[in-house]
Amino acid sequence: AGRLRAGSVRLNSAAWDSAAPFGGYKQSGNGREYGKFGLHEFTEIKGIAGFSNE
Repeated sequence: AGRLRAGSVRLNSAAWDSAAPFGGYKQSGNGREYGKFGLHEFTEIKGIAGFSNE
């Protein structure tokens, strides 16, 4: 199992969890869909400066 390079693997017809992140390896996928890794592909970190009322 440590050498397995696949996006999704189901053992013994286990049910698919729609909340679990999925995606491919190498060129078959871009990040991880449904997970924080997929969001990083489309997120640009910016700083915000301002004043507090305190």
